[in-house]
Amino acid sequence: MRVVLDTNILVSACWKPEGLEAQVTNLARTGEITPCISAELLAEYRDVLSRKKLASVSTRATDLLAALEQTAIVVTPVDKVAASADDDDNRFLECAAAANADFLITGNLRHYPQMWENTRIVNARAFLSR
Repeated sequence: MRVVLDTNILVSACWKPEGLEAQVTNLARTGEITPCISAELLAEYRDVLSRKKLASVSTRATDLLAALEQTAIVVTPVDKVAASADDDDNRFLECAAAANADFLITGNLRHYPQMWENTRIVNARAFLSR
């Protein structure tokens, strides 16, 4: 199963290692789901996870990023998307389309449509309950 993880899922997983978002990232670490990333998403992950406000969880963030880099499929989106009001979120939709992802998992459902092409957009709770 191919998934795209919004950056807020990674941040939440670092803050709450026993939370639902951490459960999702653990599935990605173990290969039970296949994370899909693009160069733009990887750059955003690196930028956000290295911010000072995450300094107290920097070891978790570094470990998570390293694990995702090992397990993820890297795709190169071709088509630009302008479906979200937040332009940064369009990069996630582009990645999902290029990867033919089954799910885009986010903590900000209001920024996305419910579906994008063949990709269902859900939060961690909905994904884990499927």
